[in-house]
Amino acid sequence: MPNVSNLVKSIQDIMRKDAGTYGDAQRLEQMAWLFFLKIFDDREKELEMLRDNYRSPLPRHLRWSTWASDEEGITGEALLDFVNNTLLPKLKSLSGGGDKIAGLIRMAFEDANNYMKNGTLMRQVINKINGIDFNVSDDRHMFGDIYEKLLKDLQSAGNAGEFYTPRAVTQFIVDQVNPRLGETLMDPACGTGGFLVCAIEHLRRQAKTEADERTIQGCFSGIEKKHLPHVLCMTNLLLHGIDVPSNVRHDNTLARPLRDWSPRERVDTIITNPPFGGMEEDGIEANYPSEFRTRETADLFLVLIMKLLKPGGRAGLVLPDGTLFGEGVKTRIKESLLTDCNLHTIVRLPNGVFNPYTGIRTNLLFFTKGTPTTEVWYYEHPYPPGAKSYNKGKPIDIKEFEAEKKWWGKPDKHGRYSKRDENDQAWRVSIEQIKAGNYNLDLKNPHNPDTGPGDVDHLLPEYERLLETIAATRAQLKQELHHALTATAGSAE
Repeated sequence: MPNVSNLVKSIQDIMRKDAGTYGDAQRLEQMAWLFFLKIFDDREKELEMLRDNYRSPLPRHLRWSTWASDEEGITGEALLDFVNNTLLPKLKSLSGGGDKIAGLIRMAFEDANNYMKNGTLMRQVINKINGIDFNVSDDRHMFGDIYEKLLKDLQSAGNAGEFYTPRAVTQFIVDQVNPRLGETLMDPACGTGGFLVCAIEHLRRQAKTEADERTIQGCFSGIEKKHLPHVLCMTNLLLHGIDVPSNVRHDNTLARPLRDWSPRERVDTIITNPPFGGMEEDGIEANYPSEFRTRETADLFLVLIMKLLKPGGRAGLVLPDGTLFGEGVKTRIKESLLTDCNLHTIVRLPNGVFNPYTGIRTNLLFFTKGTPTTEVWYYEHPYPPGAKSYNKGKPIDIKEFEAEKKWWGKPDKHGRYSKRDENDQAWRVSIEQIKAGNYNLDLKNPHNPDTGPGDVDHLLPEYERLLETIAATRAQLKQELHHALTATAGSAE
């Protein structure tokens, strides 16, 4: 069995010879639906062995095992003709009555394209994929690594505002929010499903019976705006034993008016990394109350998350520094958050966690809905000894969060963490202090005063605020000077 990166690279190398796939994004989209069909076929074989009455939602001639699994099978122009004129059109219009999995497959293929123009090269790609048996645990584990490489390649293909969340960050957020069996779980910006899969594995460690497993199959939901991450998300869930991942929708979560979300749709836990640095298209902000209207994606998601949590519900999410120090609409959103929820913890991550996709500094926010904030605990996550940043070769590691986990403690009956200790990395700020600072949450570690000029990510907003103040002062002076000159001219007459 070739190693992971070699397998993906060999597929990409074959695709590069094809005149139709002229970019990384197209190659990834092509690989995504091919992998989906192979994984689904392997899952069906397993279900046919386990269930006497299992019936596939796919007609036999569309199943991977019929048209793709024979390495000496259909190829060249005949393969291209089948894929372009039979397979993809039939999958896009698949009807299965009330069959959820048929609807899911139809949704997965509604925007799928075949970019390859050489049927012989396509056969070579298919044969490479045939080398993996997703019912064998070693191969399945190996695909977890292939999958991660695909996700990183997806980000490198230039999807602005969307970043692969390092596995350590995902794991830490899930561990601290701690979803329990019987609770409902949501990721309203689920991307390729990293948070959902991590939470499902977290719940499986609590499961003891078949009934528990059935609960896990239906306790979560997700929404993803873009087609390719959505297909990868469903593939990821199939790979992790979710029989019908139909509760992950292909939709723009923010396009739905806030008031249209009903109390019945509220959930116990939300874990997510909403897109940041992106702007929503015109009109989306009109779905939100006037005091919260903005086109900045991360801010709109924060408003939505507050709405979607049940009373007592818990959230853990990634947000950029801009939300913490921003003013105007951001101030009103933060005031609402601190009034309606207990924002008990902010973990401040250092530069480089999301390298190479962005240098924006990020934070992990943890809050519970239903009781107002009385104090916010901050924890400044340090680099590991000897490191000055993170990169592709040395990403953030889950072991680095051991210190936070030991410090975290348990909440009292009011959901407050009153038994925590301040230390070199941890400090607390009262709600009175936050209000006095006009809800600025971008607060520095008092135990680690700046010795240098600071980094550009923190200095830039300060510089921009200073420029605004200077411009306002200049405009005021100009106006006063104009009035004075006008008055002088009038008296001279």
